[in-house]
Amino acid sequence: MSRDGIETFGARHVHNKPVGSERRAVDARIFSAETTAAAMAEISTWPGYAPTPLVKLQGLASALGLAKIFYKDESRRFDLMSFKALGGAYAVLGVVRSHLKSRGIETISTRKLLDGAHRDLAREITVATATDGNHGRSVAWGAQMFGARCKIYLHAHVSKDREAEIAKYGAEILRIDGGYDDSVRQCAADAARNGWILVADTNSGGGDPAMPALIMQGYTVMVEELTVQLSGPHATHIFVQGGVGGIAAAVAAHLTNRYGAQRPRIIVVEPMRADCIFRSIAAGRPTAIAGDVETFMACLAAGEISTLAWPSLGSGGDDVIALPEAAAPAAMRLLANGAGGDPPLVSGESGCAAIAGLIEAASDPELRSAIGLTDQSVVIAIGSEGATDASTYRLVVGRAADEVWADAAARTKTATKPPPGSSR
Repeated sequence: MSRDGIETFGARHVHNKPVGSERRAVDARIFSAETTAAAMAEISTWPGYAPTPLVKLQGLASALGLAKIFYKDESRRFDLMSFKALGGAYAVLGVVRSHLKSRGIETISTRKLLDGAHRDLAREITVATATDGNHGRSVAWGAQMFGARCKIYLHAHVSKDREAEIAKYGAEILRIDGGYDDSVRQCAADAARNGWILVADTNSGGGDPAMPALIMQGYTVMVEELTVQLSGPHATHIFVQGGVGGIAAAVAAHLTNRYGAQRPRIIVVEPMRADCIFRSIAAGRPTAIAGDVETFMACLAAGEISTLAWPSLGSGGDDVIALPEAAAPAAMRLLANGAGGDPPLVSGESGCAAIAGLIEAASDPELRSAIGLTDQSVVIAIGSEGATDASTYRLVVGRAADEVWADAAARTKTATKPPPGSSR
């Protein structure tokens, strides 16, 4: 069905009753003001760092009967086009520094590492991870920047475009049969056998829990940017992607640390085919999915929630929405075209999930009421990735990402052009 030309497809919803109105839960072992400050102090010094834009989508807000929508656009985060650039590379840096410390080098600046200092020692390390694409790309990029060797495990359904984007950072690619969770377990087993350092964004396959903790701390940089960028009315809702739960946990924990009970309502969005967070919230405990979890929303194809993410989500995430497959490509096209005069945006198969979840929630009267959306709501949607699979993006949208960006630039130029006969 459609509302003002916006397609909807029907979603499933579960409310997390234990959260209640206090909204106090934070896993302080992982998330604190100090861990966020440390991540921000480090990542903000990396070449090419800049806060990603928070884009106002007033056309879409009007169509959905909401006061405001803001879209956190991660499509140009460094050169990796995904928020995951903040996590994997940050963890790799921690691995390299720890190794250098074991060799008697107590302190070394990032600048010196980037300039090639101690590359001989850094090359003694091999970092490894399994990925659907974006996390592995961040780990490979971090390994290249800081001098470590890198092994990336890809399952059978990862596209050739995603593989090529990872390989260009010098990582060795290992393909395995099966799906994402199979690749996680195989990578963990091989890392343990070969003495590699597992830099996983979930600890469901084993490994050092410090790695997913560091990765989630890196993600809080994006959330801190949000709190600085959002002016005017305090946001009432934030829609964020699911997957293994890392980014959603970072959002829940950081916003609770900052705002306490006044934080926005947090709605996690994931595919029906990979709804491990939905099932876990419904059951009140981490609940894995048996069988195939492959989905068009490729980077959300996870069958198990990270047990490190669970404490912050189990007691901090307010709601979960599970989407049918058709919702994502429709949202990609809507964002690329702009709704009601909104700027065109490049959003990939997983990057669009938060907006797709918002559209479903706002368009269904029962669901709209259940999560408290009204004409006074101020909503943030996380645009977690850009066109990280260029071929799929072009196939779905009908244009390449560069063409969409060119359209956005042309519209901005037209909008700011003075009328005939005026002077500036």
